[in-house]
Amino acid sequence: MDPYAVLGVPREATPAEITAAYRRLVRALHPDAPEPDPERLAEVLAAYRELRDHPGPAQRTERPEPPPVRRAARRWEPDIRAGPVRRER
Repeated sequence: MDPYAVLGVPREATPAEITAAYRRLVRALHPDAPEPDPERLAEVLAAYRELRDHPGPAQRTERPEPPPVRRAARRWEPDIRAGPVRRER
């Protein structure tokens, strides 16, 4: 069973495309849908689980290291600002 063929996506599909195809098929094959197909739904679920847990070579990418965060220097300011106190009688 080729999980890409079951979901109807090419082997070069991105994770977003795979998820979109999976969701479209689950909506169409769900038991509450007008034409449910439990056997096909089980195949789709298994194919998506396999691709989600073990991504193909096109989906394996090394994440680049994020750039360092640089914060602007701030002047010191008090945490609370209070004005003059006025007492009412």
